[in-house]
Amino acid sequence: MPSGFFALLDDIGALVKASAATLDDVPTQVAKTTGKVSGIVIDDTAVTPKYVVGLDPSRELSIIFQIAKKSLFNKLLILTPAALILGYFAPWAITPILMVGGAYLCFEGYEKVHSMFAKHHDVDPATEPVEVITPEELEKERVTGAVRTDIILSAEIMAIAYNEVKDEPFANQAMVMLAVAVFITIAVYGFVGLIVKADDFGVHLAQDRFHPVAQKFGRGIVKFMPHFLGFLGVVGTAAMLWVGAEIVAHGIPFTAHLLHDLEHALANIPVLAWFAKVVACLIGGLILGFIIEKILILVKKMLPKKKASEKV
Repeated sequence: MPSGFFALLDDIGALVKASAATLDDVPTQVAKTTGKVSGIVIDDTAVTPKYVVGLDPSRELSIIFQIAKKSLFNKLLILTPAALILGYFAPWAITPILMVGGAYLCFEGYEKVHSMFAKHHDVDPATEPVEVITPEELEKERVTGAVRTDIILSAEIMAIAYNEVKDEPFANQAMVMLAVAVFITIAVYGFVGLIVKADDFGVHLAQDRFHPVAQKFGRGIVKFMPHFLGFLGVVGTAAMLWVGAEIVAHGIPFTAHLLHDLEHALANIPVLAWFAKVVACLIGGLILGFIIEKILILVKKMLPKKKASEKV
């Protein structure tokens, strides 16, 4: 009996050691996974600031916090469980779902590019109704748009995170993905908060009570930030097209091989290989966004229109 008891203790000790070794490996896996998704993290960071441009500066951090809170909720309670469940029961479904999200990013990116170059006609209030929107409604609309874009980028992040740990024990998978979700959300939205409040910091430094060098630096920040935010808006739109097209391309064997062949052909010049892939994805994203827009217009025309007399 005593020998059996000590054997049981030995088994428990071995199990504890194995569990400890597994837990020790989690930080390494988190660091590795975070590195894999760094490109999408940069895209997410570039996309977000444009959603607070033009709104009340005193509401900027509140808006970013709202977006960050919903982003973390989506990652922790929707995307991570969904990835784990799909990865276990239907791994084949992950790629098609991501492709739908990628197609949406291409469509949204194309719409933004189209609006940049389309001719804008002044609205005549006498003939066309002017939509009036309150600051609160605009803020809600911006937050909704940001969360909608974020959930697609977050889905891609969590899918890549799952792919990195799919061969690990389930407990490891869950811990790594949850850690990645928290770390990336804090990193992205913390940095976004610093970006959008940088001009306030510049105004603070420009006050007379500071050294002239600090004042000059503060004024420089104030002058620079509008241009930087405008640049980030362009980068964010490009990021939608790039990431969206790459997601779709990797889900189609033919286009996935084309991208691989392009990178392989320029493997001796890594920077050029990366740039060529980005340009190819941007062009492909614009084409896909254009096609989706035309399909939606066609579908809208085919749908029956309600007559004025049918309005309730």
